[in-house]
Amino acid sequence: MGDRTNESRDVEVPLEVYKIVTVFSTLFAAVAVVGGFMLLDTATNQATASLETVNVVLAILGIAVILAGAALYIFSTRFRTPEMGNPKDGPD
Repeated sequence: MGDRTNESRDVEVPLEVYKIVTVFSTLFAAVAVVGGFMLLDTATNQATASLETVNVVLAILGIAVILAGAALYIFSTRFRTPEMGNPKDGPD
């Protein structure tokens, strides 16, 4: 078994690409999370609906959209520029 702790999962990209990825992924992630909470709020009638009247499909869709926004943001944090370096390589 090889030691995989030294392998970096970061993706080095030029600064222009990094800026585009950061801006748009953050924007899309924020919109997805807010939209997901709006769907969840609609499904539960602003958290006042009884369990029998909750729109389960809409609630699951809202949670899925929230998770997709979080996953998009997490994925976008893997991008780095060559100038950024690696915080693991710095002095302790």
